[in-house]
Amino acid sequence: MTSERTDVQVRAGVESDLGALTKIYNHYVRETPITFDTAVLTPEERRPWLLSHLQDGPHRLMVATDTDREPGSGRILGYATSSGFRPKPAYVTSVEVSVYLAPGAGGRGIGTLLYEALFEALAGEDLHRAYAGVAQPNEASVRLHERFGFRHVGTYREVGRKFGRYWDVAWYEKELGPGSDPAG
Repeated sequence: MTSERTDVQVRAGVESDLGALTKIYNHYVRETPITFDTAVLTPEERRPWLLSHLQDGPHRLMVATDTDREPGSGRILGYATSSGFRPKPAYVTSVEVSVYLAPGAGGRGIGTLLYEALFEALAGEDLHRAYAGVAQPNEASVRLHERFGFRHVGTYREVGRKFGRYWDVAWYEKELGPGSDPAG
């Protein structure tokens, strides 16, 4: 573990984070198949997403910031979310989780810190399962999810088309709620 990781603070996301969060997300839209969005979004287009992630309840947004700067002015290094899995009422105790890191922020344990904070925040919620869809190939994301106790439950083959080709999405599942270990 590097000392760089100790220079990171994880907190709940707030509305003033929207510009930086949108910039991080748009990197993945433009440069990778990790998200299947194909057009960059403006902060205003992302505002409903941000506002759907409250500071309590099952849908959360955790943000990692660089603490090398003055308090409150740290650069956002990444974020993790838990979102509704599907819109139908029977899915209310399931969430879909994801982590996005700023370019250059990988390999410092930030994804681990974000998931630790996210699953700790979700520990008291009425949730049964967390799911993660991982566009393939993405070994770093697979390792992160497996470290947190997710198990591979299937792969959708060639489910999305981006950059002129088709991509698979591997699905991972983690038990939540009483008796589960938030850290995996």
